[in-house]
Amino acid sequence: MRIAFAALLASAAVLAAAQAPVAPGAPSGPLSSAAEQVYEMAKPRILQVRTLVHAAGRQTTIGSAFVVSADGYAVTNYHVVSRFALDPKTYRLEYLAPDGGKGELRLLAIDVAHDLAVVKLDRAGLPYFEFEPRALEGKLPKGERIYAMGNPLDLGFTIVEGTNNGLVDKSYDERIHFSGAINPGMSGGPVTDSDGRIVGVNVAKRLDGEQVGFLVPARFAAALVQRARAGAPLRVDKAREEVGRQLQAWQAGFYQRLEKEGFRDSTFGGYRGLESAAPWMTCWAATNADQVPKPRVSIDTTRCSSGTGIFVSDRILTGRVDVIYSYHQAIDLNAFQFAHELAQHAAASGIDGGRRLTEQSCSDDFVRDERGARPLLRATWCMRAYREFEGLYNVTLLVATQDREREALLAQLTMQGVSESNALALGRRFLEGIRWAR
Repeated sequence: MRIAFAALLASAAVLAAAQAPVAPGAPSGPLSSAAEQVYEMAKPRILQVRTLVHAAGRQTTIGSAFVVSADGYAVTNYHVVSRFALDPKTYRLEYLAPDGGKGELRLLAIDVAHDLAVVKLDRAGLPYFEFEPRALEGKLPKGERIYAMGNPLDLGFTIVEGTNNGLVDKSYDERIHFSGAINPGMSGGPVTDSDGRIVGVNVAKRLDGEQVGFLVPARFAAALVQRARAGAPLRVDKAREEVGRQLQAWQAGFYQRLEKEGFRDSTFGGYRGLESAAPWMTCWAATNADQVPKPRVSIDTTRCSSGTGIFVSDRILTGRVDVIYSYHQAIDLNAFQFAHELAQHAAASGIDGGRRLTEQSCSDDFVRDERGARPLLRATWCMRAYREFEGLYNVTLLVATQDREREALLAQLTMQGVSESNALALGRRFLEGIRWAR
């Protein structure tokens, strides 16, 4: 079976939706008596959500959902219904209940930042879940056994017993770390405590680890249900505009928080640069010193990433900031050879968004400090606009020092799903932070 597209970039996570059928995986391990009781109670309350191609009448993606009211309100992930939300003329939504019943789903509300959606069944009277009060208050104890449910790989409704590890520490987006197997098709499924009350919603898993899953906290789902009941239902023909509005709001809050967390100086060979002091900006270093044969240019690189990821569509995962500093020093090259070698590395690379983004447009300039406090810089700005979401861009700023013949700093700032004003503000601060260390 092919897993649904949606890797969370360098975090190596994948959203747990599924496309197209495949061979079954290994069976789950033995369940505890508590898990068996939860499953029996929960099964009538769980749904499979199918996105069907109108013309063909066949499913193109599947996910899960769970009923939260007697009149047919249900919760799932936004990414489970995103194709329909962005293109309702091509797709439609259908549910399949454990009793074999199926019917149309209405999309009532979305929360793109938390990857949630509220849908409504065309029937009432199904049993439903209630939210766990401790989870709504953020007081569910770490180490408590919890139970994730859904329809993995279209194999049938399943329960996975795991552990609540609380919120992920180094993350801007609030996600619960779940020690348990979440697989494609389980996206949007419920996660409960041993009493069968909702504590979270399945959303993603890590691909580079074993049984490392992520859940959306229950309080965001409860808030969206309340919003769906209190306000007018989402106009599906205006869903694209609503997605754009929410993305704008998210990026405004993110860059405001980034500024509030502040920045710190870091040294890279003979230069200095700024790094974010935000706890969710994670940095890693690398060097070519141990390469064989011995390199002719020494390169030490630091990469810092926000690790954030906002799913918009199959081709757009946005909301990320990456900073790369590479310090280059010639070992046995002359100035001309070093300049040629440096030019091979000094090319801006953006994130591909396919046809949903415009062609990349770049401008190149030299930045001089009239007071002589900083080195001469060559700065290249590259931007790609989102075709469907006005005012949002993917922006790359590549900077190269131009003051020394056999030593240089290359620095790259990449921002996804950012407004022009926020991109320029952070870019200027990034430029101003590059100066001599000695």
